[in-house]
Amino acid sequence: MTNDHTLAAELATAAGELLLRTREEHAGIDPKELKDLGDRVSHDFLMAELATARPDDAVLSEEGADDHARLSAQRVWIVDPLDGTREFSEAERDDWAVHVALWQGGELVAGAVGRPARGVTYSSAESEPAKGAAGNPLRLAVSRSRPPEFVTRLADHLGADLVEMGSAGVKAMSVLDGIADAYVHAGGQYEWDSAAPVAVARAHGLHTSRIDGSELLYNNENPYLPDLVVCRPEVADAVLEGIRAVED
Repeated sequence: MTNDHTLAAELATAAGELLLRTREEHAGIDPKELKDLGDRVSHDFLMAELATARPDDAVLSEEGADDHARLSAQRVWIVDPLDGTREFSEAERDDWAVHVALWQGGELVAGAVGRPARGVTYSSAESEPAKGAAGNPLRLAVSRSRPPEFVTRLADHLGADLVEMGSAGVKAMSVLDGIADAYVHAGGQYEWDSAAPVAVARAHGLHTSRIDGSELLYNNENPYLPDLVVCRPEVADAVLEGIRAVED
């Protein structure tokens, strides 16, 4: 049987390929319709594949009804079928992703983040450290369209540069790629936004936590998980200290 790391990566990759075909075949339709179509086709694909490959496991998907039977399940797949719908709806953009993660017995145990338009899938099966070295000044990944005021204040405090990009998964993986040193989010998210990026980041030795430094916990009754830090381990203390300073 395919192991969970491999399955997560295969599903994220295949869903991404489906999304690329969907975007090509429906080029020119209304952007909102394209966003909705992408969400739907990827969700339906992932649900069908998981039902076949892991029929006894529960699933929490952004695009599906939340079945609270997952709260008593030992294994729960947490998926975001299309992370970054806005970017997906713009033909020239490649900064969108597919998230597939597995929670088991209280922990994230496997995950994959697919970047279909780049032909790359990041996986928890691998453990290489982040590329390069921490920047001087530090580099914080932020949204292109709406950089949060909190992160702007943090950048000012740290003397850091802001690196603009799209979806949450892309921003988290930018730390692994050495493009950014940290991704700090405090504007509201759900478990499917961060589960797969966090599973991959942890496997590669990155620091992951809430903005107060506490542990990120998944498969909660309320899947709202509003804040997140993913960063190079060597800058974690400075980033968390900076967060405390701008919150005071």
